[in-house]
Amino acid sequence: MAKLLFIKKGSFPRSAFETLLHQNISLPANALASERAQFDHICFDVTIPNFLSRTELTEIRRKFGAHQIDVICMDQYLDPDVLSLFCFDMDSTVIREEVIDELARKHGVFEEVSRVTREAMEGGMAFDEALKLRVKYLKGLSRKSFEEVYDLLTLSAGMEIILRELPKLNTKVSILSGGFTPVLELFSRKYPIHFFKANELEENGGIFTGKIVGEIINKEKKSYYLDQLITRETILKSQVVAVGDGANDALMLNTANIGIGFHAKQGLKDQISNWIDFCDMSVLLFLFRPSI
Repeated sequence: MAKLLFIKKGSFPRSAFETLLHQNISLPANALASERAQFDHICFDVTIPNFLSRTELTEIRRKFGAHQIDVICMDQYLDPDVLSLFCFDMDSTVIREEVIDELARKHGVFEEVSRVTREAMEGGMAFDEALKLRVKYLKGLSRKSFEEVYDLLTLSAGMEIILRELPKLNTKVSILSGGFTPVLELFSRKYPIHFFKANELEENGGIFTGKIVGEIINKEKKSYYLDQLITRETILKSQVVAVGDGANDALMLNTANIGIGFHAKQGLKDQISNWIDFCDMSVLLFLFRPSI
């Protein structure tokens, strides 16, 4: 058995949904959808006999996407009575911005940093190499500059709700970021972040030298630290969710029981089964077992 969640922002007539459902998915004639609504989204839950393949799910998502309906397939709901772990990427996931771009703008090196980013995205440079080069361009930035950039950052739609509601659902929140520790330090002072890991920048007298200290938090490290966190906190794998937007998050998402791309780039979608295109982050709350 598996669960299909059909989620849409705003409202959608139940009768219209059930017509759409039976037109596009082979189900018993008497199969019914349950309905939930919260935070300006509606979710229709459908139980199916078997977990869908990625190909099947992608085709269903294409058909329902024409109505701006997101589709999530999962083997079971999260149990709110059991400890859960949600692990997020930071840039373009928890927040709307890419921090390194904002730092580059402030430092007057945006074009140089963007050129390296484009080359890396086109496959001309590995992630680690590209990050080191982009960080070089940030040489001379002060820690105060990070604080000023942090004040300009904005949460992704629905993220404020998630950060408020998840702790009420027996859930720990972590962030594994290919960004920078100073930003996560500031963020964790305001929001309930249980654990975070990001790149450490070398500094001298409050000025960054343009070098990374220690390991680079790449896709392998994100997966590694999520696995370590699951073990350390003795969390059931069935209660682990990971969310990201880029190809660098693929291993982390596939390490979790439920990996979800949030407004994801195609490079990530090609490696995962579940993603959200239309709704905001608050719909992650539908992953929990409906209250009776």
